[in-house]
Amino acid sequence: MTTRARSPDEIERLKSEIERIKAFDLDGLRVQWRNVFAKRAPKTLPRSLLVRALAYRVQADALGDLDLEVLRVLQGFTARHAPLRRQEREDGRSGAASSRSSPRIKPGSVLVREWAGCVHRVMVLEVGFAWEGKTYRSLSHVARAITGTQWNGRRFFGVDRLKEAPNSMPDERPIPAPPVRNEGGRQP
Repeated sequence: MTTRARSPDEIERLKSEIERIKAFDLDGLRVQWRNVFAKRAPKTLPRSLLVRALAYRVQADALGDLDLEVLRVLQGFTARHAPLRRQEREDGRSGAASSRSSPRIKPGSVLVREWAGCVHRVMVLEVGFAWEGKTYRSLSHVARAITGTQWNGRRFFGVDRLKEAPNSMPDERPIPAPPVRNEGGRQP
């Protein structure tokens, strides 16, 4: 890290700037993010991380950022551990990278689930899911609307069961019936 000696006044200004960032509400932090980084803040980033990232940037601008060698090491580490980070999904939305490969459900598909004696049909859309005239962002939101409790939507609708390997199911060949014998014990 490249640094130079700072006067007590400069350090005080830096501390007051960080305190000012901490005082912002979520909307204020998003505006500040846009001013500093010239792009929108990620919607999934919580307030605490917005504050930390903005405070880091203020400190790095005032005191100096990481050396190039340190940045290379960090970038190499993140490249090797990409499945652990939040990534851009193939549908363009950000989300947690999954350790299992969850196949995307084709738009136009209809998922059917019986719950509490009622049959529920959910239409898969390009973006989201439709159920009873409303559009939901995820299957989990639909499952919660149906049941009133938190569910993994893919599990609730049995989507992941479609991935099971055919050999993981028990052999479903019919058991042959015993041969029919007449009264004398002979086969006809």
